[in-house]
Amino acid sequence: MTYDLVLGDYAYSSWSLRGWLLSEKFGIPTKRHLVDFNGPGVAEQLAQFAPAKTVPTLRTPEGAIISESSAIAEELATRFPDAGIWPIDPKLRATARSLAGEMHASFGPLRTHCPMNLRSAYSDCAPPDDVISDLRRLEKIWDQALEMSGGPWLCGDYSGADAFYAPVAARIAGYGLEVSASAQAYVELHLNDLAFRRWRAMGLVRGDTLEWYKRDYPQVPWPGPEVMAASAVETGPSVNDTCPYSGLPVTHFLELGGTVYGFCNAFCRDKTVADPEAWPAFIELVDDQG
Repeated sequence: MTYDLVLGDYAYSSWSLRGWLLSEKFGIPTKRHLVDFNGPGVAEQLAQFAPAKTVPTLRTPEGAIISESSAIAEELATRFPDAGIWPIDPKLRATARSLAGEMHASFGPLRTHCPMNLRSAYSDCAPPDDVISDLRRLEKIWDQALEMSGGPWLCGDYSGADAFYAPVAARIAGYGLEVSASAQAYVELHLNDLAFRRWRAMGLVRGDTLEWYKRDYPQVPWPGPEVMAASAVETGPSVNDTCPYSGLPVTHFLELGGTVYGFCNAFCRDKTVADPEAWPAFIELVDDQG
């Protein structure tokens, strides 16, 4: 059975990132739909998913509409109890749910002052006192969870709580916010997570750059891991005849390390150029070339 998952812009929609990670990290089968943040109103674009008016929105195979990320997490955890959205251990499970609930309901100053923008990174954003207070709270609850679980993620293995805090990690990284060493290490776990890197890679190449997310702070390079140097090329031949993602015949090409690889469309190629190592199917193809 397939679930329909409606998402916003990859680069800017922090709530959508939560919903996507719940699907991607826990192997939930979804057919994904995108709304255009530079197009008509989101509610208008969601007409076929009424009464939803925000993203992410999930439609179940029976037709139920769920349009709050916390409700999506709980419903998917109920339907897929072995997926690992919540820890098995009762104490860790309760902690993960509490953490996710606080994230869903709190940290308004941080969200407002530092909207998620995966296309840019800044320094000297001059966080006001209420943002600094949010950061201190994050340090406290993260440290408590990590001490309880032993890490590396908040409740041991990656859970729904980590999916909920991924957009906050992106904000801390993207605005150069100062946090404790333990909190910074947790942020860097997200920056290096392959699923997070795939989401950001898609955000770099799909959709418009939205000026209302831009800030006037000094810009700096994105603080995540160094990306392999690949580039789009006009023609093949490529070492592969079918796209590593879809299995369809190749029509678009990139070059990496002197070898040309093929993809079934421009988006498949461009998201790979943005961060080749984020895509296991592509890296498997590269490794096969020896």
